[in-house]
Amino acid sequence: MELFPPLLRAAWGRRWFERGTLSMYFLNATTDREAVRAHLRVPPEGAADAQVDAWVLREDGMQVAQGTASVGEPGVPTALLARPLERFEPGELRILASVQKGHRFEPVTVRCAPEEQERRLAVTTEPMDWYRGEGSPWGGAAGDDRAARADALREERGRRWRSGFGAVGLFGAIEIRNVNGPALVGEEYTCTGEVIAVGQSPKTEYLWFETGLDDAAGKRVAEMRMLLRFMKASSSLYPELQQG
Repeated sequence: MELFPPLLRAAWGRRWFERGTLSMYFLNATTDREAVRAHLRVPPEGAADAQVDAWVLREDGMQVAQGTASVGEPGVPTALLARPLERFEPGELRILASVQKGHRFEPVTVRCAPEEQERRLAVTTEPMDWYRGEGSPWGGAAGDDRAARADALREERGRRWRSGFGAVGLFGAIEIRNVNGPALVGEEYTCTGEVIAVGQSPKTEYLWFETGLDDAAGKRVAEMRMLLRFMKASSSLYPELQQG
């Protein structure tokens, strides 16, 4: 996901960081340090509201992800909002038996500290000057895409889920929505969330959830939709799929 902001800034400038989305469904997993490249279709010239295709390819041409990027109000759903959440019957869940659709997360206060931003930028493939506040149109450093998708809540819940589920997890999809963005480094926000779907496919159990960031005045700053998958064959709850 962090590959895209320089392309999005080139396409739409500061407006994407204030009123833009990036919506990606992951098709194939990659390993650390595999070379991948982000692609964005050129938006119509002068269009104030537009949505275009976005995708990621591995060096050998394998498609890693596909989706959309948009700015403003293009009048069509994003890649993930257009996608049905419950393609398969939930059946009897084992890994996610304790997770219920409609479960709301307790509000938590999140903040991207300057030192944390610097730590992230040291390993960010496509850093930008705005992430350090250099030439920032908002007078402060913009949080990178991880701040916008409420990393603190994802990590907190992810640790609890992983420790309880005992299965290998994979990101299946991520959508970032800048509503009144961007989230700024050093500022505190209230993060809320809700599980919006739980189900399974032949090889995985999965859950979809939404999170939102609100500023001190209660104004919505950013939102995220995420799909997490858990591999059945990696869990002791599926002994019939265990190797050996």
